[in-house]
Amino acid sequence: MTQLQRKIINDPVYGFITLDHPLLLKVIAHPYYQRLRRIHQMAFAHLVYPGAVHTRLHHSLGAYHLMHNALSELKGKGFAISAEEELGAKIAILLHDIGHGPFSHALENELIEDVQHESISILIMEVLNEYFEGRLGMALAIFNNEYPKRFLHQLVSGQLDVDRMDYLNRDSFFTGVSEGVIGYDRIIKMLTVEQGELMVEEKAVYSIEKFLVSRRLMYWQVYLHKTVLCAEKMLVQVIRRAKELIATGHPLTSSSAILDFFLQRADAEAIETHLEKFCMLDDFDVMSAVKHWMNYPDKVLSHLCRSLIDRTLLKVKLQAVPFEEETVSKLRKKAAEQLGISQKEAAYLVFTGETVNTTYDPSDERINILFKDGSVKDISKVDNALIHQTLASPVKKFYICYLKDATGTEV
Repeated sequence: MTQLQRKIINDPVYGFITLDHPLLLKVIAHPYYQRLRRIHQMAFAHLVYPGAVHTRLHHSLGAYHLMHNALSELKGKGFAISAEEELGAKIAILLHDIGHGPFSHALENELIEDVQHESISILIMEVLNEYFEGRLGMALAIFNNEYPKRFLHQLVSGQLDVDRMDYLNRDSFFTGVSEGVIGYDRIIKMLTVEQGELMVEEKAVYSIEKFLVSRRLMYWQVYLHKTVLCAEKMLVQVIRRAKELIATGHPLTSSSAILDFFLQRADAEAIETHLEKFCMLDDFDVMSAVKHWMNYPDKVLSHLCRSLIDRTLLKVKLQAVPFEEETVSKLRKKAAEQLGISQKEAAYLVFTGETVNTTYDPSDERINILFKDGSVKDISKVDNALIHQTLASPVKKFYICYLKDATGTEV
């Protein structure tokens, strides 16, 4: 009798996570998947919340665990899910973030321009499908929303997907921010399917509202925390300055040949051409470069890098309206005088932008509630609902990051 192959992983959030299929074990053992160990889930959030050092691999396994629970619940309610469909959905969620580059969203479109991580995830999954002799075909169909049972895709990517459930729960755990705690177990217990669409039973209305409010609070308190935002934008400025120096003929290299390749890549070749190199790139390459450039002769690059390493970040301010150009110009002039650089160069140290947070966007994809009488309502249309039109509107804030001058002048 052949012994069942399985692996049990001890997760600090959910306890024991079981991988119980040979293909699942082969997928997580692949170097492309193992790279996720070397990419932080929350980029620079650990500069504010020191415990937030968990990785994309942690999140991937947690989302897999919730997918396992959700599929078991739906099967227990009599919905037909074959063993092949279950395996496909599990692989799809394991690999849903495999296309993230170093520092995830913080550097999206900086090292690889005009390509979203979801597109790279699909490319990597296609390569892995070929490597595993076509056994990832179902996972790809589910991930790409090309499989007839749409609710399987919605569990991977949707308003109520297990991806969001895990990152809210996990990020709350590792940051210690209790506002992010959600009743994921109750939501999963209340999942159902109606006309091929994923829905939740009427009894879960308040759990869904808590889920959406928690997501809103976590964005402002953690993901878009002004210090986290500033550090991540400073890293973007580091990469942009490095690219500019290389483009203008400066002898700039990092301590990573792979990072150098992407910094120096000026051709229009598709990412498919360099996918194997991309799958060797991680947070360590970038931070090694930042340390390496701390002593580079260019004052802008060295100042940004040393500030990140020493956590002596730029000052940052958020407000509801854009900052006046006069204010920005004044601060750039001061920064230029302080460091002995041009005002054009000072734009790397004094810059503005905007950030947006939406609690619930029904135009994106609705969260439908199935009532006992068979009727279906959007969560925002339920009687006495907390999630109404006001919370569906995006909240926009404008930020400015700037160099505090020697006299301590603030904006």
